Amino acid sequence: MRMLIVTGGTGGHIYPAIALADAAKKRYQNIEILFVGNDDRMEATEIPAHGYAFKGLHASGLTGNVFRKLKALALMANCYRKTFSILKEFQPDIVIGFGGYVSAPVMLAAHAKHIPTMIHEQNSIVGVANKAVADKMDAIVICYEKCFEEFERKKTRLLGNPRATNAEQASFDKEYFCSLGLSLEKPLILVVMGSLGSTSINAIMKDALPSLDESYQILFVTGKNNDKEIKKELRKDNIFVVDYVKQLAIMEHVDLIVCRAGATTAAEITALGTPSILIPSPYVAHNHQFYNANVLVEHKAAFMIEEKDLNADILKQKIDLVMTNAQLREEMKKNALALGKPNASEDILDWCDEMKKVK
Repeated sequence: MRMLIVTGGTGGHIYPAIALADAAKKRYQNIEILFVGNDDRMEATEIPAHGYAFKGLHASGLTGNVFRKLKALALMANCYRKTFSILKEFQPDIVIGFGGYVSAPVMLAAHAKHIPTMIHEQNSIVGVANKAVADKMDAIVICYEKCFEEFERKKTRLLGNPRATNAEQASFDKEYFCSLGLSLEKPLILVVMGSLGSTSINAIMKDALPSLDESYQILFVTGKNNDKEIKKELRKDNIFVVDYVKQLAIMEHVDLIVCRAGATTAAEITALGTPSILIPSPYVAHNHQFYNANVLVEHKAAFMIEEKDLNADILKQKIDLVMTNAQLREEMKKNALALGKPNASEDILDWCDEMKKVK
């Protein structure tokens, strides 16, 4: 099996792609995997750091004034031409696109060469690149029922996000958990807003967290380089402040997570059945985190507070509502698990096998 994966721009596109590649390496003895992405975005360093071969293309999104959009189209056309030489050299059996604007020209070139193609849409709102190429793709993987409205049903399957498989397979690390100062005997609330954190939400947390019942222990992940000042202000025995946490290593003992609603986060918490209070970022394309969160809310698997409505009192009320009601947490867990797709990676690879046989 020779698999080419194109992904780029953000972790929401990149990490599910890496998760699928990791699963493919375990499954196939002689697989060769090549990643293609932007030459100047995080994938250019992150993917090689995970041990995968990487080819960079220079692309940009169709945003800004007319001049910038024309320049972006010229770059896309150049990416399309360069992809043909990559395909000729690598000779993939399948090309899989995980979104980001760089994926569109690569997927179209693969289609032109009659190579089996698959795209993966992580969010409930379909991304621009996937929407642009969908009609020409052989297979489309989605994570939300809502996406059936956008894609041709006969070639679309609801298989989920490979990060859900990572979450389900992750082992609890007791030594690491205890090294954070946490106790296995106390209920745990995890508060995390992504690797960079959120300055505005961190400020609200500084007001909200000290007012919570001291029977809860709270792990507050501030984001990179934000922890030192906050540690000085939050001096309570039940609040533990760090700038980063190996999240999947501790999730088995998290009773409630307060977090964003990105595609990876949603995949992980539904695979694990973790009750959640979601604060979707309003700064992402098409406000897709709001719609991701809304799916969980509609299925009574989570609560949502929009950032514009967030304050210390509202957050405290929601946390107390969940943490004082064991039956509610159990119902949220059951409903989250019903949405989860822990076998996503294997199901996607099964479909890849089907497509290879058809070829």
